Amino acid sequence: MGKIRRGNYVFLTWKGDHSPRHVHVYRDAKLVVKWDLENWQPMEGKANRRLLQIIEELEREGEL
Repeated sequence: MGKIRRGNYVFLTWKGDHSPRHVHVYRDAKLVVKWDLENWQPMEGKANRRLLQIIEELEREGEL
């Protein structure tokens, strides 16, 4: 499991988790979005513009 905190969000990923490759994003211990990193769309919940920017940054940095 990978856990990253950034911008008041917690990003969780699990090695060997089901396809497609995705990240679970929490804020205040509540799921905000389960984001599909392969197809760049939400699987559950919604992501605002700032959250999408953070996800892009984390991908560029190789963190996701």
